Amino acid sequence: MNRLPIGGLILLVSLGAVTTCRAPAAEPKPPAAEGWRTLFDGKALQDWKITNFGGEGEVEVEDGSIVMGFGSSLTGISYKGDVPTTNYEVSLEAQRLDGHDFFCALTFPVDKSHCSLIVGGWAGAVVGLSSIDGRDASQNETTRYMSFRNNQWYRIRVRVERERIQAWIDDERVVDQNIKGRSLDTRVEVELSKPLGIAAWETRAALRNIRIRELQAASR
Repeated sequence: MNRLPIGGLILLVSLGAVTTCRAPAAEPKPPAAEGWRTLFDGKALQDWKITNFGGEGEVEVEDGSIVMGFGSSLTGISYKGDVPTTNYEVSLEAQRLDGHDFFCALTFPVDKSHCSLIVGGWAGAVVGLSSIDGRDASQNETTRYMSFRNNQWYRIRVRVERERIQAWIDDERVVDQNIKGRSLDTRVEVELSKPLGIAAWETRAALRNIRIRELQAASR
């Protein structure tokens, strides 16, 4: 029997009969990291510090995740390393382990100010930015309502550009906000999360795969 390769096909020739079969496809290459910088290695807090809200619960690293215990009312972590202030993205995975309120209040810099993406607030359903022109995530044009299950990981990503903030949960864009001429700030409760921090309200939560990357100014 003779094998005659032709393009992506292999011809098997035997006693005048010709059988055609397709050569095995090459293994796909994993996607490139595309400039992401890891902020949590799954082993230790390192540059992350427990935020001194007062009444915060315990924070531990377990099975590659940061687990934030119930607080009265907030438990959180704050990053003490250098971070950009515009034209960047920050991403993580988060899940609510127990409780009924936000399991991820991601506070991040926006030029000379700051803002927070709230995931699962106000009894567990509100998603939005806090705050825009003094109105928090339950009161402005980014307000939306979503259902979140306990013990399920959600991929969260925020993109900060000079005139726009966007955010995704899993593959759904949940925020697309023009911020030109708008006043941004955080609620006073998470003031200590600045410049970059993550907090949960009376909720036990877990975090992993925390990353950040800088973007080109024209990125969309």
